[in-house]
Amino acid sequence: MCLLIPLHFPQHTYFKLTRTTHIFLPLGKKKKKNMAGGGFGPGPGAGKAYPGNLTPYVVVTCIIAAMGGLIFGYDIGISGGVTSMDSFLERFFPSVYRKQMADDSTSQYCKFDSETLTMFTSSLYLAALLSSLAASTVTRRLGRKLSMLFGGVLFCAGALINGFARGVWMLILGRILLGFGIGFANQAVPLYLSEMAPYKYRGALNIGFQLSITIGILAANVLNYGFAKIRGGWGWRLSLGGAVVPALIITVGSLVLPETPNSMIERGHHEAARSRLRRIRGLSDVDEEFDDLVAASEESKKVEHPWRNLLQKKYRPHLTMAVAIPFFQQLTGINVIMFYAPVLFKTIGFGGDAALMSAVITGGVNVFATAVSIYGVDKWGRRFLFLEGGIQMLVCQIVVAICIAVKFGVDGNPGELPKWYAIVVVLFICIYVAGFAWSWGPLGWLVPSEIFPLEIRSAAQSLNVSVNMVFTFAVAQVFLTMLCHLKFGLFLFFGFWVCVMTAFVYFFLPETKNIPIEEMGVVWRQHWFWSRFVGGEGGYANGHANGNSNGNGSFEMKKGIV
Repeated sequence: MCLLIPLHFPQHTYFKLTRTTHIFLPLGKKKKKNMAGGGFGPGPGAGKAYPGNLTPYVVVTCIIAAMGGLIFGYDIGISGGVTSMDSFLERFFPSVYRKQMADDSTSQYCKFDSETLTMFTSSLYLAALLSSLAASTVTRRLGRKLSMLFGGVLFCAGALINGFARGVWMLILGRILLGFGIGFANQAVPLYLSEMAPYKYRGALNIGFQLSITIGILAANVLNYGFAKIRGGWGWRLSLGGAVVPALIITVGSLVLPETPNSMIERGHHEAARSRLRRIRGLSDVDEEFDDLVAASEESKKVEHPWRNLLQKKYRPHLTMAVAIPFFQQLTGINVIMFYAPVLFKTIGFGGDAALMSAVITGGVNVFATAVSIYGVDKWGRRFLFLEGGIQMLVCQIVVAICIAVKFGVDGNPGELPKWYAIVVVLFICIYVAGFAWSWGPLGWLVPSEIFPLEIRSAAQSLNVSVNMVFTFAVAQVFLTMLCHLKFGLFLFFGFWVCVMTAFVYFFLPETKNIPIEEMGVVWRQHWFWSRFVGGEGGYANGHANGNSNGNGSFEMKKGIV
């Protein structure tokens, strides 16, 4: 028997009785819980400090895996540019083309209002919703790699169909296959990154996924700008078919990537997982982390219905975050900018080329600001970036709404738009994009991927992706109609939701910085609100034991029982 007293556990004395038998004894007074969910510094001081290095092996594997975000980003960027190309509209959406070519008395707000056109963009997200549900089972039973492979192959097929499309039905079929691919990739990649990364660098490495999304958006915007100039009006085929390139990257990458130790243990490959953990941590002694991963896996195997278990009281905070974070992420209004940036800029008075170039500029800002978040997420914490980004987006949305209201009014006919006025609008949209790109953009994927315990992780991540796709579809489907009816008030609509989500983060989202992924249960037990659902601060740190011996010999002694 040995006595272990980790200095970063000020409220507990920790005894190790057997290989994985744990007892916590409370010492002193209970710390007062933070009413706002915990400051801007390190996360709650109750997580294990597993040793581990940032090895070249981990960096390379995480970079390759993060490239799975390219397919999502490329699609977001390419859609709006293609739907602003006259040759594409004339061939597939002639009614929209005629409305666009109408005289200046037609309201700028309503020129692109077409349910069929928005269905072209948004149909992908219904398909992604369905595939993300299937991806949960594949990711859990067959591994993270296979989900990424499925995602790449399906996206590649969809890109080819769209590139050779002869009718709207081919466009929609291609979009559905693209959506299936995105559903699998978005389910697996964030989990893969969070499980491979050492906990001290998890934020930065996980944000590589969002960085790849932004690079995909920028690449798509640049290609749209170039392909739109091709004589003969067939540049849109290159834009849509070009999605094959990022699809091949994730397809080939998934074949060479190693599986995560968590997934290998989950499927019974314990010794191979131990060897893999040693390699990715760069250490020979990984027994403590490995034993906790095994304990978490053994506990997760007792869960026969992870979807049903999400409804249990102790998983209330996880369920709330799985729904609220993607819901709020879409109601920032960012995908309105990214989907329809060229259309939006064209609507507010830019010419065709100028609209595409403005989309390139916002795409560049998106990449730069996401890179800033890689530096800051593990330094400043998740909550600080969420709150600062929310305030920044709110201010910009109000300014843009005022600018458009002053020049366009409610009839949507501004006359000739002065160059300086257009520059001001683009400037504040860029500041808004930057605010999103270092807050809700990367953190909307990072935080859900790191807070779920293993027994519900695949199901909860699947729910997270599904909710994201539902509201991405909803926003994409109704945006042009909302722009036609709400006019400049659309930006105020999204501004209202930014206020709501910023308050939600302040009061209900605890800091998760510097907490190992399998020790995350402690942040909920120390939170002023969520502790009433998940129990007190005593207990096994990762929240798997419940006062009874488990299959691995672990048990918890409740407070006051010695």
